[in-house]
Amino acid sequence: MSSGKIKRPELLVPASSLEVLKTAVIFGADAVYIGGEAYGLRAKAKNFSLEEMAEGIAFAHERGVKVHVTANILAHNYDLKGVREYLEELNDIKPDALIIADPGIFTIAREVCPDTDIHISTQANNTNYLTYDFWYRQGAKRVVSARELSLREIKEIRQHIPEDMEIESFIHGAMCISYSGRCLLSSFLTGRDANRGACTHPCRWKYALVEETRPGEYMPVFENERGTYIFNSKDLCMIEHIPEMLDAGIDSFKIEGRMKTALYVATVARTYRKAIDDLLDSEEKYRENMEWYRREIAQCTYRQFTTGFYFGKPDENTQIYDNSTYVRESIYLGMADAVYDDGSIAIEQKNKFCVGDEIEVMKPDGRDIQVKVTGIRNEEGVEMESAPHARQKLRVFLEPPCAGRFDLLRCGC
Repeated sequence: MSSGKIKRPELLVPASSLEVLKTAVIFGADAVYIGGEAYGLRAKAKNFSLEEMAEGIAFAHERGVKVHVTANILAHNYDLKGVREYLEELNDIKPDALIIADPGIFTIAREVCPDTDIHISTQANNTNYLTYDFWYRQGAKRVVSARELSLREIKEIRQHIPEDMEIESFIHGAMCISYSGRCLLSSFLTGRDANRGACTHPCRWKYALVEETRPGEYMPVFENERGTYIFNSKDLCMIEHIPEMLDAGIDSFKIEGRMKTALYVATVARTYRKAIDDLLDSEEKYRENMEWYRREIAQCTYRQFTTGFYFGKPDENTQIYDNSTYVRESIYLGMADAVYDDGSIAIEQKNKFCVGDEIEVMKPDGRDIQVKVTGIRNEEGVEMESAPHARQKLRVFLEPPCAGRFDLLRCGC
């Protein structure tokens, strides 16, 4: 594959908070997508106030990174009352794009935010090139492909749509059991509507079978003493198939995870950033570094990996039947918010660590430096042997003193 013939794809990374947005920007994102306090599909995420959005957009734009804002619920009548006012507020802080699924919200957005690109969410079930053409004629800049499409189908879509119509497709993250995220399980079982941002993730629960005349007798659907998790998909990972995604004509590689930690986002963003850049340099370099990509991706929380629908319909091997827990290889300790003259750093502590611990400084350029914690002080300057309380503001001394601002600290499980 000749690097001169490859169009550089956008790496689109999720952010659940201002801290995670900054992490995504520093660790390699070309664009970040976030949710506000209304009309997005992650109501349980922390999400952004308008003030935080404005700060995040300014931070990203200063570094040449775009910010997309989700407003992708499937709206009921009562949802529409505040949409216009909300979009007017968004228009004032100038995100680069709005991600929308509902035609009603789309119509209002075209009126209120005429200069902002609109991207059509995967929730709109975009499975054919005529759908892409329809949204293009309405004024959409980009369509997010349905997760049920193969790469061959996406390539065919690319061949039938205008050249300036962009395709965005998922490259990594959790897979939903339902059709492009349109799920009724949560609404049916808990009364919380996944299509309006309140999913309780019942697809990850443990299920058994009950026969009508034998109430209380639970029979496993699969022969396993722990029961079965029949809706529980493995996570998507396409780190080994970036050339195929480029060949399909995909413009933006989207990472799922708007409820993930800064460590997850940093790890996935940095890994895909390096993989994409290596491939643009040469396919040989990309292949040579594959073991590094695999090892780094394994540092994230994940549920085992699959290639989803990209190479054909998934089979029984894409599901996890014996548990719903994440595999976790690393623990997030905190981000270096500031660096003092003596090399010590300021962090907001995320998980417990102690003086004497061997930890790792994770740098945006791909380096991971093993260090020893030689001292911890609280905000009053009092020395501590450990940092047991979450969100404590600390000054941390490392040997060697190598951390820079926005570097992440992590340790093995």
